[in-house]
Amino acid sequence: MNFAFTAENQKAFDALLTRYPTKQAALLPVLWLAQKQHGYLPFDVQEAIALMLDLPPGHVYGVVSFYTMFKDKPVGKYHLQVCRTLSCALVGSESIARRIEDKLKIKNGETTKDGLFSLELVECLASCGTGPAMQVNEAYMENLTEPKIDELLEKLAKT
Repeated sequence: MNFAFTAENQKAFDALLTRYPTKQAALLPVLWLAQKQHGYLPFDVQEAIALMLDLPPGHVYGVVSFYTMFKDKPVGKYHLQVCRTLSCALVGSESIARRIEDKLKIKNGETTKDGLFSLELVECLASCGTGPAMQVNEAYMENLTEPKIDELLEKLAKT
């Protein structure tokens, strides 16, 4: 596969480059842009980004593999990220994660067979006062309970 930005994203890419002192400095926002377009960052997309920014592919791969917000394999339509840091753990994030695993029949890092849901246990979502917290794609869900999880999963499964 040859990756190229859509016309709209090419304009966004060009605009990003004007905001940084070098092309290489734009790597993180360019990766975000590519991930939003493609859904994830397989190696061929990473190679294309490296070429666009005059970077070695290994450097781009190192960044993608270091930051947990970048995905090198597909995730579900609904990417469920449950906070497992101490603040959330103390108020029940482990039971929230178990409930999701039991309901969806997946474990951390897995995606349902229909591609609808993926589950990832993550470090701090910066919602310590409202835990247990979870991010569904880019939306925050806070003060979670098992009944709230059941309701949310049922609602999402219908969309």
